[in-house]
Amino acid sequence: MKNPVKRHRGPKPKPANDNSNLRDRLRAARLDWRDVVYGAIAWGAAMAISAQASLWLSVAALTSHYWSLTALAFFGAALAWPPALAAFRFIAFRRAREAAFAAAFLCLTVFTIGMTSAIFAVIFRQYYAQWHGDPFTRIWLVQLVFTTASALYQFAVLGIRLYLPLGVIFLFAASWLLADRHLPIKTRKISPIG
Repeated sequence: MKNPVKRHRGPKPKPANDNSNLRDRLRAARLDWRDVVYGAIAWGAAMAISAQASLWLSVAALTSHYWSLTALAFFGAALAWPPALAAFRFIAFRRAREAAFAAAFLCLTVFTIGMTSAIFAVIFRQYYAQWHGDPFTRIWLVQLVFTTASALYQFAVLGIRLYLPLGVIFLFAASWLLADRHLPIKTRKISPIG
């Protein structure tokens, strides 16, 4: 008895070495200068407002570093916006709105905290450099590594508080707006009849 071979209906399957999806993702991740500039200013302002609100709620803004912490939050978020937006567009390519929201939430969180902590580590390292050894010696390298690690730890313990409570609200709002503007490419539905 012969079993009939079932023909595959729908689009032809792509070979395993086809990189067209990667090319399409990279093309979709390209940034427009308006999205970069306006988004960076808005995202930086939102994180600066969050830092100011956090400082007002925790210490009634009675700190000599009020404006420097505000500037740190602004520039960290503003510099984090372009790579976060590109990563979001790359990850959320052809995904549903829920997946796009999750991608935006993850990218904005990781890049904002990462960029701000990196700036803080550079500033922290610059302050303590006056007590470090001669550049490019073995002791200098050890001091560089441990000073940077200490700065990242301090930011993780103390700096993350600058994003609470308003930063989380701004993060949800920005993720929702990015996911709402994200247009997944509709796949053509194949009718079951023919």
